[in-house]
Amino acid sequence: MTSAIQINQYGGSEVLTWVDVEIGQPAKGQVRLKQVTSGLNFIDVYHRTGFYDLPLPLIPGVEGAGIVVAVGEGVTNFKNGDRVAYAGPIGSYAEERLIDAEKLVKLPDEISFEQASAIMLQGMTAQMLLRQTYNVKAGDTILVHAAAGGVGLIMCQWAAALGATVIGTVSTAEKAALAKANGCHHPIIYTEQNFVEQVKTITDGQGLPVVYDGVGSTTFLDSLDCLQMRGTMVTFGQSSGPIEPLIPMLLAQKGSLYLTRPVLFNYIATSAQLETCATELFDIIAAGKVQININQSFALKDAGLAHQALESRKTTGSTILIA
Repeated sequence: MTSAIQINQYGGSEVLTWVDVEIGQPAKGQVRLKQVTSGLNFIDVYHRTGFYDLPLPLIPGVEGAGIVVAVGEGVTNFKNGDRVAYAGPIGSYAEERLIDAEKLVKLPDEISFEQASAIMLQGMTAQMLLRQTYNVKAGDTILVHAAAGGVGLIMCQWAAALGATVIGTVSTAEKAALAKANGCHHPIIYTEQNFVEQVKTITDGQGLPVVYDGVGSTTFLDSLDCLQMRGTMVTFGQSSGPIEPLIPMLLAQKGSLYLTRPVLFNYIATSAQLETCATELFDIIAAGKVQININQSFALKDAGLAHQALESRKTTGSTILIA
């Protein structure tokens, strides 16, 4: 018998309950994983509230790291004792779990369990956004909303390492300082400044080739006005709420813009894609070009407190849960 956080009904952080669960032995193609850490992400809130309608009861969490303690039939690429991590398969808020081996990657010695649970979802999302959705290159100027968040801090560092000029929006002076210390050349405090006007000033009226927006309803339309002709609008989250329906002609009127709503799991759908994405992420961290900011940690059984901190915007960087 082991323990996990379980949701029996949708609602606030109080529905996250600590319960005993029976795991069993791994089936064909699975491993049993003793989890050391789990990542906290805003998608966990969507799962808890029912914004994404999933069957209940539910063990939330989509990112974790730990040690293989048993392997099922047909698993040849992992063995007991291997250090592994994953992003995607829901159920990481648990001391132990079963998981398909094809969803795991081995952790290099340079990456700790704590780092892994802070980067597998957020870091591979950053790789997807910067290297695949729009391939950022030296000389580009880009806008990253929520630049002091977990994904934002990784993106700022990575884009700066690629030679891009990074503009980022944040809510406070403290977060502006944090973003600037992590590669954001032009932090904009959106509660005090109009970010569209600031972008136009920074770019001498030229606009941007790409905007990365994980905020949603409160930033989307203004973000379109930051783009240059045929620029790319990347909306990858909606922490402020869903975006209103869009008339496609608006994209034409604003300069034949491109709009995409990428989901990480479509970019790591195969083992080869997952391996490529994770390896590039591990390499840039091992090279010291991206530092991981784990600014909050909670005991797994205190996941409710972690959710409260995340939703109240009291967190910066990454937050992990420790089993």
